[in-house]
Amino acid sequence: MIGRLFSLVIDCPDPSGLAAFYESLLSLTRAEESPEYVVLKSTTGSEIVMFQRVADFRPPRWPDPARPQHMHVDVLVDDLDVAEARVLALGATLLDGSDKPIGYRVYADPVGHPFCLVTPEAVASGG
Repeated sequence: MIGRLFSLVIDCPDPSGLAAFYESLLSLTRAEESPEYVVLKSTTGSEIVMFQRVADFRPPRWPDPARPQHMHVDVLVDDLDVAEARVLALGATLLDGSDKPIGYRVYADPVGHPFCLVTPEAVASGG
């Protein structure tokens, strides 16, 4: 095992508004909120869904490949360097512009979908 699913992150123009929809739809609770993001959790306290503000948001048009979906997975790991070596060996690519900050790094899966490796330190700091 490299890591554990931590959250599903959804890009959107209005995190608070979209979070309200999913709060009702999925019976989740608003756990954190800022102008840039909202985190919803289950009654067990697990992070489930995060909504992040994206400038110039263009909504997806299903099934139009020119307007794809806007989501990525956060994977919780204990050690970024160890996890990075393992995901790269599986075929992931460290994305250009990822400055390898402490606490998280951004990759693409073998077909280009972005995902993040995050550490407990990043979670604790709201990263």
